[in-house]
Parts: sequence; C-alpha cells; structure tokens
Amino acid sequence: MSNTIYVANLPDSTTEDDMTTLFSPYGEVYSVKLISAKDSSKPLGYGFVEIEEGSAVKAIHELNGKEFKGQTLQVNQARGRSEGR
Repeated sequence: MSNTIYVANLPDSTTEDDMTTLFSPYGEVYSVKLISAKDSSKPLGYGFVEIEEGSAVKAIHELNGKEFKGQTLQVNQARGRSEGR
C-alpha cells in the first residue's frame, strides 16, 4: 500500500530524481510525477510523490516548510479530485 503526497512551490529545475532523493529517507518512493503545462511543457511548480504507507505523515511533517533549492516547500497529503482539489 502507498500514500500520495502533494508537493508545491518546487523550483523549475526540480527533477524526479531530486524528489526521489528528498523523500527516500522517509520510506520507499514508488513514483514521482512533476506537473507541466500541456501546451508548453513548462514546469508548474508542483507534483506528487507516491511513498510507502506509514511514511507519508513523517515526510509531510518534516518537509513542509523546508527550504529546497532556495524555495520553501509546501507538502501535504494529496486529496482526490472528488475531495475538491
């Protein structure tokens, strides 16, 4: 089982490898998806990290508000579309 974490305020230079490295100390990272504009492929500054269940709460607590590449991260439990994203 896994949990999905929403990460915002990411620098444009952030890669999936960067996110895996950032989150892997908290548990196994199953996937990373960085969101880009459909028409230009420009990074939109947010993404999602799928991490092993039980690790998400600690990762959120420790990484929310942390500086990453000069920007302050916003890290929360991802909400589904039906929850009013």
